[in-house]
This record gives sequence, structure tokens and C-alpha cells, in this order.
Amino acid sequence: MATATLTIPRALGSGELQERDQLRAVALRSLPRPSRLMAPVSSLRGAGPKLTAAAAEIGIDTVGDLLWHVPHGHRDRAGVREVADLRIGEQATVRVTVRSARVRPTRRRNLRLVEASVADASGPMKAVWFNQAYLAERLSPGTTLLLNGKLDRSGFRVSAHEIVSGGSGVAAEAGIHTTGIVPVHNATARLSATRLRDWIWQAVANAPDAIEALPAELRVRRGLASEADSLRAAHFPDSPEEAASARDRLAFEELCLHQAALAMRRDSRREARPGIPIGARGELANGWLSSLPFELTGDQRRALSEIDADLATGRPMQRLLMGEVGSGKTVIAVFAMLRALEAGHQAALMAPTETLAEQHAVTLDSLLSGVEGTVVAFALLTSATTAARRRETLARLASGELGLVVGTHALIESDVEFASLAVCVVDEQHRFGVAQRAALDAKGPGEAAPHTLHMTATPIPRTLSLTAYGDLDATTIVELPKGRQPVKTWVVGEEKRRGAYEFIRERLREGRQAYVVCPLVSDSEQLQAKAASAEAERLRRGEFSAFRVGLLHGQMPSRAKAAAMEAFASGATDVLVATTVIEVGIDVANATVMLIEGAERYGLSQLHQLRGRVGRGEHESQCILFADPDSELARRRMAAIASSRDGFELAEVDLTLRGEGEILGTRQHGLPRYRVAELPEDAELLVAARTEIQSLLERHGSLDAPELGPFLDAARERFGDERVEGIRA
Repeated sequence: MATATLTIPRALGSGELQERDQLRAVALRSLPRPSRLMAPVSSLRGAGPKLTAAAAEIGIDTVGDLLWHVPHGHRDRAGVREVADLRIGEQATVRVTVRSARVRPTRRRNLRLVEASVADASGPMKAVWFNQAYLAERLSPGTTLLLNGKLDRSGFRVSAHEIVSGGSGVAAEAGIHTTGIVPVHNATARLSATRLRDWIWQAVANAPDAIEALPAELRVRRGLASEADSLRAAHFPDSPEEAASARDRLAFEELCLHQAALAMRRDSRREARPGIPIGARGELANGWLSSLPFELTGDQRRALSEIDADLATGRPMQRLLMGEVGSGKTVIAVFAMLRALEAGHQAALMAPTETLAEQHAVTLDSLLSGVEGTVVAFALLTSATTAARRRETLARLASGELGLVVGTHALIESDVEFASLAVCVVDEQHRFGVAQRAALDAKGPGEAAPHTLHMTATPIPRTLSLTAYGDLDATTIVELPKGRQPVKTWVVGEEKRRGAYEFIRERLREGRQAYVVCPLVSDSEQLQAKAASAEAERLRRGEFSAFRVGLLHGQMPSRAKAAAMEAFASGATDVLVATTVIEVGIDVANATVMLIEGAERYGLSQLHQLRGRVGRGEHESQCILFADPDSELARRRMAAIASSRDGFELAEVDLTLRGEGEILGTRQHGLPRYRVAELPEDAELLVAARTEIQSLLERHGSLDAPELGPFLDAARERFGDERVEGIRA
């Protein structure tokens, strides 16, 4: 007869042995019922139709939404004091009984006071409310109150109150507004913080119904409190330290969920359509590299190796190329496209503006002219392309005769067909929308998706890249090619204007050239163009009347823009007055001075990009910033741009001072709206979350492991309704 083997259970997560006595001693808990968190706000006491509608305006529709509406701070109102112990000007809470109350008008037309005679065992005092006349009816004699406020010579000025007994309008729980650690939630004019606090006090009773999203092993290893305890403590803690710990725990969970969502999107995109395998480098790419008149930097060589590895797989490349100003990103892009051509496929480079597309065409013409024995033909396709040239280009692309094309949004129009598009380079890709990037992706051959290299000339701090671009493989190049000159930067006021113009004239007499960048007077390109035109005319008649002054702005016809750039590049004009269209792509080695008007209106990253147009030759270069910083924030930003030449360091400063949406130049990039986490303050938590997700991927092979089911469900519920591209749209 076989002997039964007694198996001693192990704890979930830690794996520790659990003896029978230990198990019997554990208190029984009912299973979570997450459906309760879906109950509408209207199910709570005090949530009528108007207030419920006001809550919906800030994204609060359910009890669960209330639990995750974590306070942005807490007020420590300590315990209850006696009236006799109060001191003038001291914030305090008292428990008193109403003796009488009245409404008293004042000499000020719109101000009415409620005065109540109140007392506790230690003595009486007068309590005063401003513009809350309705309270007089509720403050009947004998009503017990908790009052928080300050005592002054006219009485006790009440900032918060609760009716403990008697009267009407009793709070959900006496003391949550006036004693202890009081949460302060984001509120609106229609929905007060006091009302939110009442509702959330009711909602925390359902905290145990929240599903534990994080894997048990991770929670045990990091010593994390349960989700239910964290939600309760985040709102109504016993100490400030408990509040901070609970908030960090919830922020870490949220960041983990977002990183998991990014990982899932990355995998699903790769699996949705196959890639186009491209073999080892051939004669075209190798020959071009050897023909370059300069030596590649170590960062550039590493980037080429990473692209080679991506192209060799059967999965479509999705790589982000970030680089310092002048670090040689275009060389990387050309290499990727040549790799497609030598394998018998096609490549496309899409830029957001005609000016940038035209400048790319000029750069390509220069870079590809050195390939010995091989002619690499390409075409430019924009809205300005003539009908005849457009028909010819489309026919050659469809037949495969033309292997390389540079263009704008014109590349993604429905009548543009490729014979075998294998590599796409999307420059300044954050300026393109979801549908535009998807349309280019759909141009791949058959069911295959082209490899895509996303480029940005805006240095992005790591804390932002892990959120805005966390689903892409990232390559960063910071090493500058030999010969690049550091750009000296000065921030000056109007009193230095005469001297600045004379300094520029001296450089022009030496044979150098200069840029004058007009200020951001408006978001309207037409108004920008008008301002630039007026400034160019003023300088022609005034400070630079002895020199040739050119003009460049986005509203000019394509031929006029091309002519303006060519005149400046050839030295036919000495000074180029421009808008921010020169921010990227313009490369004139003889231009050594840049003057930027209204510098305080620009972001640090944009200023860094603009000044990167000088310092590209052998001569010393300068950037003069005319600024009128009217705030401490603006002064700190101007000090940063003057003292640092590191674009990534400046991006970190911009992130700290202006917020993540401004780094990319607009709030319209669909960056994740975290409910608890804040960047850059939570940068360490973000890096830790990224590390944990990478660890889960290494351990399980993918995030589809059964034991990660609740974690993935939570990630999809929280972030799954955002498309992959939508994060950066």
C-alpha cells in the first residue's frame, strides 16, 4: 500500500514554507469584487446630478476613479485643541457647541459674514465664516462642530468645518476635513475639495476590491504594501511618511503598467506584419562609407552596427535615432537607405516641411556624389512638384526603376505606389500624426512592413524617452565629428543691441556670414513670415545696409526658398533673416554668428537646435540671444542655455522647468497622462519600473505568461486604449 506524501505549501511570491499553524492563524478575507469599483459616483451620499456631471468633467465617473484620484498633498491639522489654549495667528482645530448664529452684512457690497457664538468646556469664542450665509440655518443652538482656522482679534476665522452632531448636512465621517492628516485633492470651481474628500472617504471602504496588479514575486521582493492599503494610506494616512510611501508605491505600479503596455505594443506591432530581411552590407554601402571625406565617430559606427542587426531580422525595424546638434544623424539615415537599395529594394525619406525636404535633397546630392562608379538617383516629391515631374516620379517608383525618394506628406498620398519599399526614414517624426505614419508604413510590399528609422534633432532626456518613445529601440549619438567648433553664447538686453550689430558687421567684413532669427510673435506662420519680411527690410535699410540681406520663411514659394538657401550657401548673401525654418537641415560652414530675437519665448531645446546652425566650419562661432526674461523661470532657462553646450543636459533642464509636453515643442504628442506618477520627479521610479519589465521579459520570454495575466489585464485597462503611435502623435 502506497504511503501518502504530505506536501507543505509555500507562500505565493516569496516561496517560503507555510506550516499548518501559520495558515490557520491567518485571518480570512473576502475575495475582491472589482465590479464594485465600477459603481457610478452617483451611488455615493451627496452625489447629485450636478455634482456627478462636474466630476465627469475631470475624468471621475466611478468609485474606482475616486480611489485613483490621489491627492497632490496633505495638511497636517494635528489634534483638537481647547478654546482657552488658542493663540493669535495659529492654525488650529477646536471642537465646540453652537450657542447662537446670525448673518451680518458688511459695508462691502458683496461680503456677508456668518457669526456664531460657540464654546467648549474651557470657554466661549466667536467663529466667523465669509460669504457662506446658508450656514446660519444649519448652525442651530446645541449643534456640535469641528472647526479649523486661525484666531485673530475679530474672532476665529474658519477655513474648514464639520458638523459632528445636531444641525444638518452631517459629513461622511466627522474629522476628515479638520483633524489629522487631511488630503488635498485637485478640485474645480464646480466640485470642491471638501466634497471630493467626503466621496473618497466613502470610496476607500471599497479599496479591498481593487485587484493586485503587480506580480506577487515583485511585490514581496520590493517589500511593497498591498494595493488596498496603499490606496487608503494615499488618501487618509496616519503620518506624512505613510502618505509619501503609499503615493510612491502607487506611482511605481502605474509606471510598471505603462512600461508593460509599451512592451506589448512593441511586440504586437512586430508580429502583426513580417519585416523584409536584408543581408550583410554590400559594395554600395561599404563603398559609400569609404568614400566619405571624414572619419565616422564611435557613436556613428555603433549606430550603423545596430541598424545592420535590425535589418537582418525578419521583424520590421522600429528604431529612434537621437543625436546632438551636428552629430551626423543624416549619415546614419543615408546608410540605412543605401542598405535597402543594394538589396534590390527601395527607400524613402519623409520630412515634415518642404524646406526641410528640399534641404535633405541638397544634402543627399552632396553625400551621394562621392560614390565611385555608381549613380544613386533620387527624386524630390512635395506639393510643389510640377504635375509632369510628379507623374514621372510616381511611374518610376511603381515600376521599381527609381530606388530612392525624398519628400513631405506627398509621399503618403493614395496614388503613390512603391515596387518594394524596404526602408523608411521619418525625420522630425514627432511632427507627423498617427494616420500619416501608418500610411507610410502601409506602402510596404504585400503583407510586409518596411523598416523604419525615426529621427529627431531634439535631444530627449531619458525620463521622457522611456515614456514617449518607450516602444522603440533607441540609439543616441552625442559624439561630435572632428572640426566642429564650440559656439559661444551670450544672453543680452536691449542696451547691448548697438554693440551686437557692430560685432556682426565686423565678422561680415572678415568674410563670414550671419543668421538673424525673428521672434515667435505668434503661432501663425503667416504672421511669422510677415514679421521676418519686415525685419529683413529694416536691416537692409539700417544696420546691414552695406551688406546683402536675404530672407527665408515657410510661406515663401518652394523655388524662392530654394533660391534663398542657395544664395546663402554660395555666399551671394551675407545675412539671412529667417524664422525657425532654419532650425534643422541648414548647413553653411561659413556662417559663424547667429542673433536670435525674443529668445525667452523659445524652449531650451529649440534654442540649442537653432544655434547648432553655426559652428560648422573652422572659424570661431557665436550666438547672441536678445532676451527680456520677466520671471525667475525665464532667467534660469537663459542662464542654462548660456552655460551649457550639452543638448541632453538642456533637455533635462527644460523637462524640469517646463514639463514633458514642452520638450517636443507642443502638448499635442499624446504623452501618457499619469494619475499618480509625475515626471521628472519620479525618474528613479520610472527607471526601476523599466528594469522590472525587462526582468519579467527575460524570465518569462514574453509578458504573455499565464501568471502575469492580472498584470497584463491591468496594463491593458489602464493604457491599452491608446494606439502605439498615439503616444507620440
